[in-house]
Amino acid sequence: MTTVGFLDDVKTLACAILFARMPILFSNHLFANELLPVTLKRTPPVARVLCLLALAAVLGLPTDTLAGQRTTSRSSGTTTKKLSLQKTPAASKSTTSTSRKRRTSRPGTSARALREAQEPRFKLDESGALVPDVRAEAAIIYDSATGHVLWESNSTNQRSIASITKVMTAAVFVESSPDLSETIVVDRSDVRAASTTYLRAGYTVTKGDLLHLALIASDNAAARALARVSAYGTPAFIDRMNEKAKELGLTSTHYEDSSGLLSSNVSSAYDMARLITYVSGDERIAGVMRKQNYTVHAGRRAINIHSTNQLVMRGDVDVQAGKTGFIRSAGYCLATLLRLPQGPQIAVVVLGAKSNAGRFWETRHLFNWFSTKAQDLLGVAPLEAAELKSQQQ
Repeated sequence: MTTVGFLDDVKTLACAILFARMPILFSNHLFANELLPVTLKRTPPVARVLCLLALAAVLGLPTDTLAGQRTTSRSSGTTTKKLSLQKTPAASKSTTSTSRKRRTSRPGTSARALREAQEPRFKLDESGALVPDVRAEAAIIYDSATGHVLWESNSTNQRSIASITKVMTAAVFVESSPDLSETIVVDRSDVRAASTTYLRAGYTVTKGDLLHLALIASDNAAARALARVSAYGTPAFIDRMNEKAKELGLTSTHYEDSSGLLSSNVSSAYDMARLITYVSGDERIAGVMRKQNYTVHAGRRAINIHSTNQLVMRGDVDVQAGKTGFIRSAGYCLATLLRLPQGPQIAVVVLGAKSNAGRFWETRHLFNWFSTKAQDLLGVAPLEAAELKSQQQ
């Protein structure tokens, strides 16, 4: 049999297969719910190629397009997939290499980002002094004793603050001196679309447990429950959060929910430095923020939670108070009050960091830099500053 005759026979067979399957393929196109789950993809590979050959014959394409290309358009671009009955060793090797690159690119990128975050960056300011060059969108070092800004970067810019919102939630909740041992029942509205929570509707927990869940584990359902069972009720609780922000002079701050899930909860690094300084004076709040672990008892269930604040978990920095926050529009955020080895306390706030680890490393870099510059920036030696503060108190 000649080559031409053979190819004609192949065309004839392929056309027969294709046209025989037309009703099934057409039905599958109409019934997207897969009531008829027989598709071309489930056709044996050889039959698939024969069908493509038939299509090429009908369209009048050259027979050598058997090893041609099929182009598939996607939203991110156009990719080309080669069809052939037999892969060459080179092609197989290339595919394997590409697959390996895809598998290793993300871990490599993550490791590189971590290394970059661990390396402090500096720049020269207008006076020629070497100062921090943070990767975060905004940051501040704030003197909690005098209220002076010791260093800042975009510290007055209004930004989404995510779960740092819970600092004000806690402040408003405890101001009415609630009985923290009183039990409450978790409501469905508390847990609905809560994103991060250890709670379930119907759980019985104490108000103190809710406070711990909100401040240690950044539990959104717990923050909602605090607002709901407060002396105000949820709507009035949010109003009170905004009233208290005005009382404290937090002019860039506005709240619309108690958890921080809404991007419309906004503030600035400067305002959050003042707020974290304020709540550090209340041991009912600051004492909770310093805990690494806590166990919530919901009936017979024991729920073990851990701090989202890596500075607290590692214990390499003396944290007096602190709260993390993250939603996509806010980036990774952290507001902390830290004590220097010599005694003085400074508020360090980082908003809009690029990664979870990045916000903690940015805070460490700012803390370490300030430790070496404390005498110049405070105007007195760190130890003297601590003594002055204790005398004033």
